[in-house]
Amino acid sequence: MNEVNKTLYIPLYGKAYVSKKGLFLQDKKAEEIWEREKFPLKGKSKSKWLAYYMGIRSAVFDRWLKEQLQRQPNAVVLHIGCGMDGRVLRVSAPQNPWYDVDFPEVIAERARYYTTNERYQTLGCDVRDTAWIESIPHSEYAIVVMEGVSMYLTTEQLQALTAALDKRFKRIALLMDCYTPLAAKLSKYKNPVKDVGVNQVYGLENPKLLERGGLTFFKEYEMTPKPFIDQLCGGEKWIFKRLYAGGLSKKLYKLYAYEKE
Repeated sequence: MNEVNKTLYIPLYGKAYVSKKGLFLQDKKAEEIWEREKFPLKGKSKSKWLAYYMGIRSAVFDRWLKEQLQRQPNAVVLHIGCGMDGRVLRVSAPQNPWYDVDFPEVIAERARYYTTNERYQTLGCDVRDTAWIESIPHSEYAIVVMEGVSMYLTTEQLQALTAALDKRFKRIALLMDCYTPLAAKLSKYKNPVKDVGVNQVYGLENPKLLERGGLTFFKEYEMTPKPFIDQLCGGEKWIFKRLYAGGLSKKLYKLYAYEKE
């Protein structure tokens, strides 16, 4: 896999780590895959603090998705940039068509651990080529999850993606995390993805730049909510709050929701 694809091992390790410790989310699939693969992460990419952050981030996305599924029980789910993530197993959606989308080589790797069926399908493609969206069956409502993806796409590429989604679906709920321009700038000097060879990431200046057609910016969510941080204890809780939930962190990482109603 190329350098961008190798970044999938960072959140995979984080989810396996917190799951094994009984924090934030339960992800036996991540534990299983990590135990077998043991990709040689190094430096900050294998930091326990980053693992806690990745675990909380995924738990926040899971919670949001569960809420959306309760509101729209017949929606199709698009998990863009799925990597090796086991969200389809963590989030109960037995009736919903679900598509995990990533580069072909990533999807080939997933096939070693995940079995597709009539409801659950995978799609190997470059998401920057938005023609893949046309292969998704028409649906009244789409719930779209983009975790750890936007920072590898330019604003123009993100705009093309949101425009294609707006064109394909009548109603949409979309959640994505983003770097700010400051975070993208600082990543040249210090970023865990550099440990797997990625040297170029992008920040989003204004969430409204991704509005297209009927798809509009809805709200900004908290990336590291207090109830999750409170699962940590003592010094770890104190350090994490300042490393990943403090004022600087809020200037670097954003969690944006979009809707088309």
